[in-house]
Amino acid sequence: MPTEAELRAWLREGDLGSPAREADAGSVIRRSRRRRLPRQLAAGGTLTLAIAGIGVAGFTGLRGVPMGASVSDATAESAPETFPGEEASDAAGGGAIQPAPASKVNPCGGSIADVAPSAGLVLETRFAPSAPAGGQSVDGIVTLTNTGTESITGTTAATPAITLSQDGEVLWHSNGPMIMMVVEVDLAPGESLEYPASFTAVQCGEEDESSESFRDDLPALGAGSYELSAAIDFLAADGSRMPTVTGPRSPITLD
Repeated sequence: MPTEAELRAWLREGDLGSPAREADAGSVIRRSRRRRLPRQLAAGGTLTLAIAGIGVAGFTGLRGVPMGASVSDATAESAPETFPGEEASDAAGGGAIQPAPASKVNPCGGSIADVAPSAGLVLETRFAPSAPAGGQSVDGIVTLTNTGTESITGTTAATPAITLSQDGEVLWHSNGPMIMMVVEVDLAPGESLEYPASFTAVQCGEEDESSESFRDDLPALGAGSYELSAAIDFLAADGSRMPTVTGPRSPITLD
């Protein structure tokens, strides 16, 4: 097939009155496309690398982007993912992951959660060393103590969440409607604050976590050695939420 140089020569010959040969339009277009192909591939390679760079730097933000959507659309519509035991804060909080509320820390049938200690605050249960078995409600006290070196101010829920466990397995925890009140906290180093608390010597199951209150016919726990622990949410005076406040587990005997 004629080359581009030959085509140019034929055109010049035609202008000078020499017999002109008919150009093959298809071959001209194919040659033109072949010449442009390396440039297109080079440009496409640059674009691919640029998108790959974005993917490496912000894979989480681009996951689940529908075909045809732009990066700006994905950024505007994306939301942080949450996982079991966590909840996302609102936009004002910068999309940070916040801890689950105290009432959800230890679900029925699960293992006692390993919660990081809260700076300066410890929550301890104070119940009688023994209590009757048979599914009765048992009253006691929970103490919030400032073990740090600086004063701590803020608010907490009106009552702490109590967990009853055995060998690290959650058997029961506080449930039902919560009292919509807060308690003012202003503790100097070494000072304490007391809350009324109670637990019921019954065993709940995973199915109870789907409703606000547990079933009324939960099986009563028998005699034996168990453990109690407490957790409470604390909101600092500056509006920041601290990690859930917990403390050591204390033994209790049901007889």
